[in-house]
Amino acid sequence: MSKSIDTICVQGGYKPGNGEPRQVPIIQSTTFTYDSSEFMGKLFDLEASGYFYTRVQNPTNDNVAAKICALEGGSAAMLTSSGQAASFYAVFNIASCGDHIVASSELYGGTYNLFAVTMKRMGIEFTFLPLSCSDDELEAAFKPNTKAVFGETLANPVLSVFDIERWAKAAHAHGVPLIVDNTFPTPVNCRPIEWGADIVTHSTTKYMDGHGAAVGGCIVDSGRFDWLAYADKFPGLTEPDESYRGVVYAEKFGLGGAYITKATVQLMRDLGSIQAPQNAFLLNLGLESLHVRMQQHCANGQAAAEFLQAHSKIVEVKYPGLPNDPYFELGKKYLPNGSCGVVSFRVSGGRTGAETFMSALRLGQIATHVADARTCVLHPANATHRQMNDEELAACGIAPDMIRLSCGIEGTADLLADLEQALAAV
Repeated sequence: MSKSIDTICVQGGYKPGNGEPRQVPIIQSTTFTYDSSEFMGKLFDLEASGYFYTRVQNPTNDNVAAKICALEGGSAAMLTSSGQAASFYAVFNIASCGDHIVASSELYGGTYNLFAVTMKRMGIEFTFLPLSCSDDELEAAFKPNTKAVFGETLANPVLSVFDIERWAKAAHAHGVPLIVDNTFPTPVNCRPIEWGADIVTHSTTKYMDGHGAAVGGCIVDSGRFDWLAYADKFPGLTEPDESYRGVVYAEKFGLGGAYITKATVQLMRDLGSIQAPQNAFLLNLGLESLHVRMQQHCANGQAAAEFLQAHSKIVEVKYPGLPNDPYFELGKKYLPNGSCGVVSFRVSGGRTGAETFMSALRLGQIATHVADARTCVLHPANATHRQMNDEELAACGIAPDMIRLSCGIEGTADLLADLEQALAAV
């Protein structure tokens, strides 16, 4: 029986048996015991399924990952310790020193730094392109050593809408997968796999958790990319892994399991960015109300965007739900039920005006966070994108005086009243 997104949010991923806990149990244990060393050996050889060490896998995490996998319509998923870890693993699982990635330039600042600075030092080259690039420019960015394409469904914080079908077509024409960060819309508002994405990532810290309680990330594989068809590009998946007695992931685990299995038993084994079971439990509590909360986030975001656009002290508003927004049409295509509760805008008075406005808010709080049940606000150029110079900020579409407002799920009238009184101080 097919299930709606709403039902999956509440009951997906875990089905208790007779006399078992109704809620996903927290397996707060580092280790698991077995009756024989022989069976343990089968686990280490990937010949049997089970758990042997929480740094690699944990039942609580797997139950919650299964729910997110079902929400996205994927074949397999894994939790990570943060959204940053998810972005790193998603790329590093198929790319290594000497390889190349094509990416949107309109990315979260932390992701941009991960790619442009840290992974560059690891020998992986990134070519960043604006979403406005022409088809010829996109085509020219690919190289013989390109291993993937990366973008965000809704860019943080500029809220540009990623044309998933267009970038998927380009990626597939060159025999590489498309990786899409779907943090802001969540699968409630967009399922990138249905539009051609091969791998989906999340910072579960944001809307999925929704309460600022637990940092986390997730990677979902669509199970559709044929690694063996491009075996020379992805030796990590199509050639023997001697650390597991020569297993070939794409052959042993098929399209539906190869990518996540490798990321779990190899990358998680060696790098250990596991999500704590307690955090996975808290994440699941957030997921159970995700479909309800996203409706109010989007309603507040739309109302705030319309209010700000009509205000005399606002220079610019970025929100794909506004008819005059350059991404309105793409928003209607990929996000017909709403985008998110985040609105980016510029206040008159430049940086000083932005700081004055933020300090005057009473309901909204200044915080290094976004996509929370409580309204919060941030100055990206002074915080999440602080490491970028003005040229790099411009490439990401971020003005030095841009404000990122994350509308919570408070009463809409209260939120608008807070914006009005804060603007009066500018």
